[in-house]
Amino acid sequence: MDTGLLILRMVTGLLIAGHGVQKVSFRLGGTGLASGTEEFRHDGFRGGALTALAAGAGQIGSGLLLAAGALTPLAAAGAIGVMTVALTVKRHNGLWVQNDGYEYPLVLVVIAAALALTGPGRHSVDGALGLLPWPSWLVPAAVAGGVLAGLATRALLHRPMPATTSATGPLEGDSPR
Repeated sequence: MDTGLLILRMVTGLLIAGHGVQKVSFRLGGTGLASGTEEFRHDGFRGGALTALAAGAGQIGSGLLLAAGALTPLAAAGAIGVMTVALTVKRHNGLWVQNDGYEYPLVLVVIAAALALTGPGRHSVDGALGLLPWPSWLVPAAVAGGVLAGLATRALLHRPMPATTSATGPLEGDSPR
């Protein structure tokens, strides 16, 4: 079981961190901070480069902590928070990723929550430091805190897209973000 948790943590955490690196640099196929900033603006976020930097840093930090199994409830809360924002932004596109849907962020939220609930396993920084098991109240607080932080971030930084209208009202197929 510990080896399975190690593999799950490493793959998930490094993918989350990699997404953060892509948002703020030219590494790992990223297109630089200017492009990350434009992506956030296109998705309706305020804050410009600061928003892209905060999202990238949140993904890099939570991903690396999750991969290492270090401060796992906090790492999971961070990953859940940034992926909840992504999920809410992509929600209007439906579930499936081939339609730019929220499938992938949802999978990452569920994996981070599951890792918080199971713990990182013995092959982890938390295990090596004797921090396991985490107090039972901390895990649901971290999961709920991550979701709430993501929803609050979306509410504070996202501006609704203006509805496209015709003389008779919204155009067919339009959906507000």
